[in-house]
Amino acid sequence: MSKSERKPYSEADLSKVKTFPMEELSRIVETDFFAKPMPVGGSLTDFVESLPKILAAKKLVEFAKIVAEAKRNSKAIIVMYGGHVIKTGLGPLLIDWMKRGIITAIGTHGAGVIHDTEIALFGRTSEDVAEGLADGSFGMSRDTADFINKAISHPDHRDLGYGESLGKQLVDVKAPCHDLSLVYNAYDLQVPLTVHVALGTDIIHQHPTADGEAIGRTSLRDFRILAHEVGKLSEGGVVMNLGSAVIMPEVFLKALSVARNLGHDAHKFTTANFDMITHYRPTQNVLTRPTLTGGKKFNFTGHHEIMIPLLHALVLGELSG
Repeated sequence: MSKSERKPYSEADLSKVKTFPMEELSRIVETDFFAKPMPVGGSLTDFVESLPKILAAKKLVEFAKIVAEAKRNSKAIIVMYGGHVIKTGLGPLLIDWMKRGIITAIGTHGAGVIHDTEIALFGRTSEDVAEGLADGSFGMSRDTADFINKAISHPDHRDLGYGESLGKQLVDVKAPCHDLSLVYNAYDLQVPLTVHVALGTDIIHQHPTADGEAIGRTSLRDFRILAHEVGKLSEGGVVMNLGSAVIMPEVFLKALSVARNLGHDAHKFTTANFDMITHYRPTQNVLTRPTLTGGKKFNFTGHHEIMIPLLHALVLGELSG
């Protein structure tokens, strides 16, 4: 076909489209939802009122209200956390929640308690991985490994789980920075803190004091303890995952299956995930699959050192209101 024979493409006739007046149409955003400048020297209530009632800000306030309501109604509130939460200095906020009776159970993986133990004993944690890997010194802290490995293999701790063994040992040695340790305070407050270990993932597994039997025995007992606590997640309960991308979402899903298999009414609770990026396992195993039989789910993306203090403050504000 020559260029002279080409016909122009057909176009939609916009003169025939139907239009509507604004009063007949809905809109998602209204001026009542807009942020308001917070007054100088304002209160937490003023801050909450200053937030836009849109998207994540609206959802975060809603979730804080749900957590506060769960506390008022003595519902189960389970927190799972990754090591980054401790490295960014947020342990004291979770300790405060435990002391106030907000958290009823807490779960983490090996890195979560390694950083916590170093804080409790030495007041510092988090090594330069690249630097240590270059000369083979990464993860070779004798003091850290020996303390944890010996705590979970201690003959007097045979009937204890991983978290309880470590907490007892920190209490027994009067850890210098115990006020900042989740493991210490959970043991002291008798809040179940469970540790779920994948062999070979933790620096303490590199050491001669590592005992596979002790690691497996104590971590498996902690799984059974967590499954028991998950069985308390009836309607109105809350479970939140703070920064664990793989291990805790996987452990939680299995614990939930056990709880339901044993006949517990672990349905219609609220789940939330807080992390810097969205991952597959938290999305599926914490948010979507557990709430298919009812309940609510919330996903918050942002830096832990900003989002968790915000949540902590909002929940306390709701409880004091």
